[in-house]
Amino acid sequence: MALRTRSDVSLLFIVIAVVLVALIFDFTNGFHDSANAMAGPIATGALTARKAVIIAAVLNVVGACLSTEVAKTISGGFFDERLVNPSMVLAGLVGAIVWNLLTWLFGIPSSSSHALFGGLIGAVVVGAGLSSVHGWVVVSKVLLPAVMAPLVAGLAAAVSTKIAYRITRRTPSGRTNTGFKYAQAFTASLVALAHGTSDGQKTMGVITLVLIAGGFQAVGTGPHWWVILAAGVAIGLGTYSGGWRIMRTLGKGIVDIDTPQGATSGAATTATILASSHLGFGLSTTHVATGAILGSGVGRDGGEVRWGMARKLVVAWLLTLPGAAIIGGLAALLAERGAVGPVVLLVLLAAVCVVIWVVSRRNQVTSHNVTDSREVMVLASATPSTYPEDPRLAPAKGSGRAGGKAKKKPKKIKSGV
Repeated sequence: MALRTRSDVSLLFIVIAVVLVALIFDFTNGFHDSANAMAGPIATGALTARKAVIIAAVLNVVGACLSTEVAKTISGGFFDERLVNPSMVLAGLVGAIVWNLLTWLFGIPSSSSHALFGGLIGAVVVGAGLSSVHGWVVVSKVLLPAVMAPLVAGLAAAVSTKIAYRITRRTPSGRTNTGFKYAQAFTASLVALAHGTSDGQKTMGVITLVLIAGGFQAVGTGPHWWVILAAGVAIGLGTYSGGWRIMRTLGKGIVDIDTPQGATSGAATTATILASSHLGFGLSTTHVATGAILGSGVGRDGGEVRWGMARKLVVAWLLTLPGAAIIGGLAALLAERGAVGPVVLLVLLAAVCVVIWVVSRRNQVTSHNVTDSREVMVLASATPSTYPEDPRLAPAKGSGRAGGKAKKKPKKIKSGV
């Protein structure tokens, strides 16, 4: 009886640990993906940096509470729940968090969704075998949308951008910019809402999966109300923190976004995400938002697309699923080593998080300097690329910082002696 009690206590500890780590992942998902909605409005000045992340955070919470279709896909579609245990889920989350933090450090807008799927798949394969993964569900709900969604969003953004510039080509630029700034703020808010309906649900699905695996919830049931609320708040707080390193890449590193481009890419992103969430696809909002931004650059006559950066992002996208799976699989080897395994795994996760945070402090990107450069530096010294045509980036008064007017040199007065 005592042995069974110790076993039950260990199970309860792991389930609680998984719930907490899942919410930590949800937080990283929030700051990793906040740029999907708000990089454009911040880059063009349609919204200030702080106001943008506040709006996105609130709408992420609201969106997370609107639907549970994606959560049901994760909790009851990807794996054979009878073969999955809480230790595997914990290991999968560790793989997703580490990958998210590494890509955030380098300013790479990779997919938090695919990091989560990859981490879970790697952990479950190591812990329960390849047969425990429903391959066709992974292909139909994750891999195919990963290819199609960015193409659809990019094509829609390219066409709508070309139409927007064609319609407004004879309208005074002042009125056009003002109108499109309002439109960009609106469509960015819709992207934030749609992001909550998609990514907010993924953590709900993971928590529901571990509750089912631990015997605390019936098979085939959806997320409890407290799971929905906790996941929504966690992703909202993460979004509010900004994720400024990725914000810089999406806002300045791929294309120089103009207000019409921001409005049309936001509309294309929103439509694609909402349609996919309704169908229960495990969509990557990062892929969709990036594809739409690229499409807006293609659709603008004379617009510059930095294809070198685009190629780097595609490589990162291809590496995300297997990379997170490898980390998740290694974590599963440790997590399955008795009662001490999960404890050691949590300690290692904390250590990795601290190291990445310390390294990121060398070249910080904040709300104050997010638009100062196209580059996100890690170890080398940053070399900001300024934009002389943007009045917001003029040298600040009395300093070399961006955001103010240049200090005038005092005139010399002749003494007359």
